[in-house]
Amino acid sequence: MKPITDFNSLDLTKTYTYADYLTWKFQERVELIFGKIFKMSPAPTSKHQYAVSVLHGTVFQYLKGKTCKVFPAPFDVILPASKGVINTVVQPDITVVCDPSKITERGCNGSPDLVMEVISKSSVTRDLHEKYGVYEKAGVKEYWIIHPQDRSLIIFLLDDFGKYQPSKPLTNGDKAASQILPGFVLDLNELFVDVVEEPEETYVHSTRL
Repeated sequence: MKPITDFNSLDLTKTYTYADYLTWKFQERVELIFGKIFKMSPAPTSKHQYAVSVLHGTVFQYLKGKTCKVFPAPFDVILPASKGVINTVVQPDITVVCDPSKITERGCNGSPDLVMEVISKSSVTRDLHEKYGVYEKAGVKEYWIIHPQDRSLIIFLLDDFGKYQPSKPLTNGDKAASQILPGFVLDLNELFVDVVEEPEETYVHSTRL
């Protein structure tokens, strides 16, 4: 396929595959969810990035010397095929992969064991609906949703029936423990720290102007 270097050359009414995704050489960051393109904001807020930094640093230190590896965004996660076609590629804020055979030069080929998403007011619907459904269907064992504005964290754990079961909402003063990473505990007082207030990041379904 001929490489596509201009995002505006894409027809956003169409559905695409991972093979198409590999031909895109433009600068914009996008995710592909069941073939539909979602454009990501180019500059997350400092509050968002601080939370991602704390999460990555804490998980990285915990995983030293262990088989599981952690990757911050941008890091492609190519999820299992739907009806024989690979059409979902996402970039979670934090991805933990415990099966080394899934890690490739291009990212994670298959379902990771744990993902963490740091959300804003404009991305909460995406993370709680589209991505929630994608991760559950793909069999991602544990899904953390962190909302720095509300200072809240909910952990969704996949049950024996392939459905997510939520933890109680956690906040300052609480400690979040992972079931997938035994012994990993995050002090939320270290995660929810005041930083410079900025406008909310945007994460919107792409449309042409």
